[in-house]
Amino acid sequence: MAELGEEHVGASPSGAGRKVFVSVPKDEACGDLRLENAVSNGDCGAQEPLGLGSPKPDSPGVETDSSSAVGLDPKSELPRRSSIIKDGSRQRRERKKTVSFSSMPAEKKISSASDCINAMVEGSELKKVRSNSRVYHRYFLLEADMQSLRWEPSKKESEKAKIDVKSIKEVRTGKNTDIFRANGVYDQISEDCAFSIIYGENYESLDLVANSADVANIWVTGLRYMISYGKHTLDMIESNQDNLRSSWLSDIFSAADVNGNKQISLTAATELIKSVNPGVKNVKVELKFKEFHKAKEKIGGDVTKEEFIEVFHDLCTRPEIYFLLVQFSSNKEFLDTKDLMRFLEAEQGMVEVSEDTSLEVIRKYEPSKEGQIRGWLSLDGFTSYLMSPECHIFDPEQKKVCQDMTQPLSHYYINSSHNTYLIEDQFRGPSDITGYIRALKMGCRCVELDVWDGPDNEPVIYTGHTMTSQIVFRSVIDVINRYAFVASEFPLILCLENHCSIKQQKVMFQHLKKILGDKIHTDSPKMDQNYLPSPADLKGKILMKGKKLAPNCTSAEGDVTDEDEGAEMSQRMNGDEGEQQNVAPAKRFQLSKDLSDLVTLCKSVLFKDFQAAFQNQKYWEFCSFSETFASRCATDHPGDFVNYNKKFLARVYPSPMRIDSSNMNPQDFWKCGCQIVAMNYQTPGLMMDLNIGWFRQNGNCGYVLRPAIMREEVSYFSANTKDSVPGVSPQLLHIKIISGLNFPKPKGSGAKGDVVDPYVYVEIHGIPADCAEQRTKTVNQNGDNPIFDESFEFQINLPELAMVRFVVLDDDFIGDEFIGQYTIPFECLQTGFRHVPLQSLTGELLPHAWLFVHVAITNRRGGGKPHKRGLSVRKAKRCREYVTMRLLVIKAVDEVFKTAMQPLREATDLRENMQTAIVPFKELCGLPAMANLMQCILALSTRLLGIDDNPLLLFNVNDQYPTMEPQGLLPEMLKKVFSSYDVMIQTSRALIENADGVYERILQTQKTAMEFHENLPTLAAKEGLKGRKLVRAVESFTWNITILKGQADLLKHAKNEAQENLKQIQIAAITSNLYKGRGAGVAGERSKPRRSLEAIPEKVTVEDDLLSEEN
Repeated sequence: MAELGEEHVGASPSGAGRKVFVSVPKDEACGDLRLENAVSNGDCGAQEPLGLGSPKPDSPGVETDSSSAVGLDPKSELPRRSSIIKDGSRQRRERKKTVSFSSMPAEKKISSASDCINAMVEGSELKKVRSNSRVYHRYFLLEADMQSLRWEPSKKESEKAKIDVKSIKEVRTGKNTDIFRANGVYDQISEDCAFSIIYGENYESLDLVANSADVANIWVTGLRYMISYGKHTLDMIESNQDNLRSSWLSDIFSAADVNGNKQISLTAATELIKSVNPGVKNVKVELKFKEFHKAKEKIGGDVTKEEFIEVFHDLCTRPEIYFLLVQFSSNKEFLDTKDLMRFLEAEQGMVEVSEDTSLEVIRKYEPSKEGQIRGWLSLDGFTSYLMSPECHIFDPEQKKVCQDMTQPLSHYYINSSHNTYLIEDQFRGPSDITGYIRALKMGCRCVELDVWDGPDNEPVIYTGHTMTSQIVFRSVIDVINRYAFVASEFPLILCLENHCSIKQQKVMFQHLKKILGDKIHTDSPKMDQNYLPSPADLKGKILMKGKKLAPNCTSAEGDVTDEDEGAEMSQRMNGDEGEQQNVAPAKRFQLSKDLSDLVTLCKSVLFKDFQAAFQNQKYWEFCSFSETFASRCATDHPGDFVNYNKKFLARVYPSPMRIDSSNMNPQDFWKCGCQIVAMNYQTPGLMMDLNIGWFRQNGNCGYVLRPAIMREEVSYFSANTKDSVPGVSPQLLHIKIISGLNFPKPKGSGAKGDVVDPYVYVEIHGIPADCAEQRTKTVNQNGDNPIFDESFEFQINLPELAMVRFVVLDDDFIGDEFIGQYTIPFECLQTGFRHVPLQSLTGELLPHAWLFVHVAITNRRGGGKPHKRGLSVRKAKRCREYVTMRLLVIKAVDEVFKTAMQPLREATDLRENMQTAIVPFKELCGLPAMANLMQCILALSTRLLGIDDNPLLLFNVNDQYPTMEPQGLLPEMLKKVFSSYDVMIQTSRALIENADGVYERILQTQKTAMEFHENLPTLAAKEGLKGRKLVRAVESFTWNITILKGQADLLKHAKNEAQENLKQIQIAAITSNLYKGRGAGVAGERSKPRRSLEAIPEKVTVEDDLLSEEN
């Protein structure tokens, strides 16, 4: 249990005997800001506190006057009590110790407005941020009459160091005011701990930073509730004491109380809680009941309804989901159909949402009968919905085959296994048919058979020159026949490494024909084609990969070179560390023509070099690369490797030095376009996680379409790029790790008991420019529901090849600290609030173990972040950068590319003007750049209402470009909003109306330039280019074509984005009833802004109706 010292932030200096609801573990305080490259905000691993953490007396920009800055204890660097409290009328009392959420059985979780307001009355130490990097430690508290918010100490008179609650216009989360943006310590402030109170007629801001995201959430939630209900706050709190939850729990308790005794046994009560929350541990439930009985000095183990409800409340309430519900709830206690609509549209990215959609969700997930009847989603129903498959992080569209399967086979990554028959190490391990069963069930589409002569004229499979055991060839073919198309209907490749005599090759042929029959593809390749057939063309077919006799061979057998990876491994083990493609000298052996004829589209050939391959290799010929040789090709010839793989299949197998069956990183070769990266399926770990995660997309069919830039005949891409990819728009991924649920203890940690100290790594895997990782803070002694509340941002330069991996580790366990992980392709991420299922080291789902996260991606519905917040537009004005064309020094071609310069500049201006205009509008709405425009309009809606609730601005949604129309004299703040909105609409209009013309001009240049492609070497020769100059000219041509296509695609995408933005504005205006021509009679109810990111006006509707019905 993590306890704090007497002086720790979060406790109240007064109010002894009252329960403290706020809990801030010492190592979780994200207000103590520190620098550490590998660890984002909130981590306490760094030693030197900065700026906001504990400013030193001589720190620049921090006032040290005793009346204006917080005094520090020299030992603890925590605020001295005497410097916090100056008001002599308040009795000084000993500070209470506070603990982390869920750390102790006796603590109460924040799950209602009452909890939040009680905590605010207790008070919290917050950091008050001013301009010019000035930061003050202040103790903030809500007066007992709930009419004002005040802080201590202050130079101001006590009556001036406060804000009237009724003057508060809105409460913003994050660092979304001018003062925050202009502050010199902006980057050191945690986004999740910052919030701002906007008050007064001039919309002044009080900018605050809490010591933890939990404390920030409490203040934001409580203040929004009070703004919403004003003088009715206490009445609303009293009338909304978990009504829906209580009625539901009463119903299920009564159903369990079959004897009508008004109490049930401890065992029955435990099972009842387990039935609705299966992740909670029996021991913890029983302990909680016993603690309640002990506290009440109750004799006997039976449980009353009141005890059952209280224990459920303590064990099954997730504060982070309560805070989320409050953000979107118009009444702060549940979501009605309109609230849920806004959540589904603005956050979850759902389209065509109606109230019927909301009702369907409510009927499906709301447990209480009252909620289902009234169309209300309670906290428990909302929790159930967020944990349902609908809110999993993996896009359900990717659970079925959704990619184009008509491209050539060489355009796909193919799930592949190495030495499939081995289930342990490579030298002494056993061989077993279960290796094939496991691989094929997991969607593997390329398996290996290393075949040798066996006893009784029956070929066997094992690794030659090693001590691995043997399995009969026939039994393996039987298994393959049964499982080949269980997981996928697309073609299966059998890599046949044949070492048998002619006599046993005949037996092999008989088994293959008899068992597999017509499944074997036997059609000869078409000479008039340049590419392999598609996976769709080869459905249900088995392709044999192996050696093949020359076409003119007429005898029953012939001489071919041998393939023997086992000999290579044996030679390596004997001390030869050479790095040639084939370590063992090429041997020759006799091949049966019958077996040779079974090989059609995957003929094994020896790779010599790229130039020879480009000139001589046939599209049906197939090369295998050792890991070492492939790595050297990727380093020395990255561009050639990518171009080679556009047409030919390449298989990469692990280094023979991997005797322990460890795995290479498949991303190292996927980035080069290598289709078949053979993995040791028997060895779990990071590399296998990447492979399994990658092929989970596209219905786990074993085929994943490669990025377009790796498929197009003329395109430029280098596998080792450490910068943005030409022609590809980088995207910013914003991930917030909110919380965890039911983390198990790591395997082998019996000595530690059930206690875990979890933290989370977020890893990005992809091209070198994308690889990155960030970690959260550690949450001490809490595996049940640890709260992390930390946000990270990653730039993804090639989204089509990127993967995201979540790893949960135990910080306090020596040895195996792994708890769970989940790996997902970037393209499969669902934006919004999502649950991430955790898997064990060996890939099995961990029961009831989850991460709760929020995901936003640039230019995606449901969120996005177009630029780094640390580089504020006002602070970092840069000259606009335009793409350029490379010179080929071939006059005719260069003249063509010059014609693209003007349309490329115009395309950049159209895109950038729109993006530049959107940023200040979002800032004026008080939202971060990752917000979408629907969220902006909904957030802005509160400010568009006058004193009499009549709108000051209306949207003309009948126009293609929805304009804002003033309805009277506008205050200064709304004038800025109006002006910024107008600029945004005008730049969007310019983009939409001019994009098609510019797009066509760019494509026309590309089309004209491509006419020179075939004759480029001839034209270069006329200009005297040869050798390196010729290579450079060809590379420049490819670069320019890639830029033209990429810029055209970016412009087209920007136009679609602009149209989507206009659609979001129209939907939000109608949803908020802020559109011209609206019905006057519905203004009161429909225009009531109910937003997650803004204040809610004082109005009571649904609750009044409910109270009147009850009375």
